[in-house]
Amino acid sequence: MFALSLLALAAVLLVALTLWRRRSPGALRLIAAYERLNRSVGIAVENGTRLHFSLGRGNLFTTRAGSALAGLAMLRRLAERTSVSDRPPVVTSGDASLAILTQDTLQSGYRAAGAEDQYRFTTGRLTGLTPFSYAAGTISTIHDENVSANIFIGDFGSESALLAEASDRENTSLIAASDNLSAQSVFYAASQEPLIGEELFAAGAYVGAGASHEASLNVQDILRWLIILAILIGSVLKFGSSL
Repeated sequence: MFALSLLALAAVLLVALTLWRRRSPGALRLIAAYERLNRSVGIAVENGTRLHFSLGRGNLFTTRAGSALAGLAMLRRLAERTSVSDRPPVVTSGDASLAILTQDTLQSGYRAAGAEDQYRFTTGRLTGLTPFSYAAGTISTIHDENVSANIFIGDFGSESALLAEASDRENTSLIAASDNLSAQSVFYAASQEPLIGEELFAAGAYVGAGASHEASLNVQDILRWLIILAILIGSVLKFGSSL
C-alpha cells in the first residue's frame, strides 16, 4: 500500500513539476562528465568524427531497464543535435529488444531535426547476445568507425573492462555509467570524469531532453527526503514502543 501511494505521489509530482519547469527552467549543478559530453558532441560535428553510444545488455522487461531508458533519453537528444554531421552517431547494444528501440530512437531524433532522410538503420546495431560476444562486436566498432568519444550508459558487467580498455587504446574520450557495481568500479577507474550512482539517471536533463527530465530530478529529491523522514519516524515510534 505504501509503495502504491509513493508511486501515485511520484506521478502527480512529475506532472506538476514538468508543467512548472516549462514555464520556469531551473539551473542544474555542474557535472563534469556531462560538460565533457557536450564538448565531445561539438568536436564530433566539427571534425567529422563519430560518437559511439553503447547501451549495454539491459533487457527492457526486467528491473535492469532503467539505466537503458536513461541512455535512450540521452541518445534521442544527441541524435537530433548531431544529425547534420557527416558521420552520424553509431549505437551498439547486447539485447534484441533494446536494439530495435535504439533504431526507433535514432529515427525519432532525426525526424525532430527535420533530417529523417539522413537516418540509416545500420547505425543502431545488435553486436552480440552474450556478454563477451557483445563486447567483441562493440570493440570492433570502437576501433573501425573513426570514433572520437565513447558513451557507455546502461547495464554492463565484467565485459565493461574490455570496452574501457578498447576506448583507452584508441585514445578517445570515455563517458560512462552503469547500474551494475562491477561496471561502476571499472568505469570509475577508466573514465576521465566518472558518473557516480544516480547521476546516470540525470542524463536526459543534462543534454536538454525536455522539462520532464528536469522535473524527474526534483521528484527524486522529494521522494528521497520523504523516505528518509519515514525511516526516522518509524525508528522513533519503534524506540518509543520498546520503552
